[in-house]
Amino acid sequence: MPLWFDLLRTPMAAPETPSLRRMRLTWQTLCLSSALVVGLFRPFHRAIGQLAPLTAALLLIVTLGWTAFYLVRKHRADTAFLDVSGSAE
Repeated sequence: MPLWFDLLRTPMAAPETPSLRRMRLTWQTLCLSSALVVGLFRPFHRAIGQLAPLTAALLLIVTLGWTAFYLVRKHRADTAFLDVSGSAE
């Protein structure tokens, strides 16, 4: 069997639990919101005034923190899954 086909059949990540799914969707929403606030900063600034820079900075900090939190949890779930599935073989 070719190596690429063998790798294709190998599970590369844990099945997504409802908790990880919520975390991923929250992370995607934060990333999209950050991109919109930064990309459309001028209209955002006109809409909410002097709070715009603080709000944008806070959103970016929360997004960065959530990214780290999500990646740690995802890595832990993947490692546990691969350890269990690797010991079953």
